[in-house]
Amino acid sequence: MANMGMQLLGFVLAFLGFVGSIAATIMVEWKASSYAGDNIITAQAMYEGLWKTCVSQSTGQVQCKKFDSLLQLPGLVQGARGLMVASVVLCCISIMVAVVGLRCTTCLEGETQQKDKLALIGGVMFILSGLCGFVATIWYGQRIAADFYNPFTPTNAKYEFGAALFVGWASASLIIIGGAFLCCNCAGTDSGKAKHYPSSHSSQPGRAYV
Repeated sequence: MANMGMQLLGFVLAFLGFVGSIAATIMVEWKASSYAGDNIITAQAMYEGLWKTCVSQSTGQVQCKKFDSLLQLPGLVQGARGLMVASVVLCCISIMVAVVGLRCTTCLEGETQQKDKLALIGGVMFILSGLCGFVATIWYGQRIAADFYNPFTPTNAKYEFGAALFVGWASASLIIIGGAFLCCNCAGTDSGKAKHYPSSHSSQPGRAYV
C-alpha cells in the first residue's frame, strides 16, 4: 500500500507540473519591463513571451502582437520555445506510460514486473521533461539578468523576470520530484523483493520404502 501511495503522489506532482508547464509556455510574461532607475513612472508596461509581446496602458487597455517571423526571432526565444514544447510533449508521453505502470490501474493486471518497468520508464521521462523546462527557464532568466546588469543597456530597455519564469521553475521542480518518486519506488520495490529458490531434496538423505 505504501508503494502504491508513493506512486500516486509522484504521478499527481508530475501531472500538476505538466499543467504548470503548459501555462508557462503560453503565458506572455516571460519578461516584464523594469521600473528601476529613472524609469520609475511610466504610462505603459511591456511584456514579452515566447509567442507574442503585449503592452499594457495605464488606462487598463492591453494590446498584444504575435511575432511576425519565426526565422527572425532571437536564438534565445527559438531555443526556449523548442525546449518548452519538448517538455510538454515528453510529459504527455510520460503520463500515458506511467498510467499503465501505476499499480492502482487495471492495465496489465497481474503483470507486476511489467507495470513496475513502465512506471520506471515514465518516471525517467518525467525527469527529462523537467530538465528541459529547467534549461529553458534558467537560460531565459540568465539572459534577462545579464542584460539588466549590463551598463550599456538603456534604462527603458531593461526587463525583469516575468511571472511565467516562476511558474516554469515551480512546474519543472514538481515534474522532477514526481518522476523521482516513481523511479525510487520502483527501485526500492525491485531491491526489496525476496528471492525464492525451489527447495532441493538432494541434500536430504533418501529413504527407500517398500
